[in-house]
Amino acid sequence: QVQLVESGGALVPPGGSLRLSCAVSGFTLDRYAIGWFRQAPGKEGEGVACISSNDGSQYYTDSVRGRFTISRDNAKNTVFLQMNNLKTEDTAVYYCNVVPAVARYWGQGTQVTVSS
Repeated sequence: QVQLVESGGALVPPGGSLRLSCAVSGFTLDRYAIGWFRQAPGKEGEGVACISSNDGSQYYTDSVRGRFTISRDNAKNTVFLQMNNLKTEDTAVYYCNVVPAVARYWGQGTQVTVSS
């Protein structure tokens, strides 16, 4: 059974940092690309970052490039999102999923709130 479980969200001040984790079960990371997505109140969901299944190539949406870093630990079957210099507009529920996303793989997400 495939599961992707997000964790690591918190309340942080602007300029702070967080590391989100996505624990994957049911398949190994060398099979699918994994992406981080976010849903902010009143806004459409968006893809934030993606890491490929083979060579680990990374892709970022413009608003987070240079501040966020996606990585993976194949031994732990876990994908991470290191978020630095957080801004209030990064406030959202963050989810991970395969790329392209599969509806039944969406988890509960993890809340990131950036506020002073």
